[in-house]
Amino acid sequence: MGKKKKFEAIVNIKNRKASYQFEFIDKYVAGMVLKGTEIKSIRENKVSLAESFCVFHRGELFVRQMHIAPYSMAASYNHEAVRDRKLLLNKKELEKLKSKSAEKGLTMIPVRIFINDRGLAKMEIALGRGKKLHDKRQDLKEKDAKREIQRMALN
Repeated sequence: MGKKKKFEAIVNIKNRKASYQFEFIDKYVAGMVLKGTEIKSIRENKVSLAESFCVFHRGELFVRQMHIAPYSMAASYNHEAVRDRKLLLNKKELEKLKSKSAEKGLTMIPVRIFINDRGLAKMEIALGRGKKLHDKRQDLKEKDAKREIQRMALN
């Protein structure tokens, strides 16, 4: 019996800019509809969430502008790098997200992509409100203070 790989530890792709630019109100975990070579590229950590966002189209949730690099070992059956990818959520969660995203100032942002213990690609989505400039400055001050405290504790 061979050991099973733990994908959670291997694949954990984050959207670092999202926490700086948005204040998260609620988080959801959604499945993703992918093509064959896309999952292989995700396992190689060749994904960029920097420009991506979520949108509703005909009652279904899609992620747009997410870049998954073409798989290097595939010959002619490769996928498009940037395309709309469907996200899978429960009906109740979809309705809740749709009603909340209709409020002024709220957006749905992909925060993280990971592979669960069953080997399925999942995306963590956050419902967020954009931060103002003074909020961003306050976060940076808090971050610097925490870093300074850690340095003092180590010395």
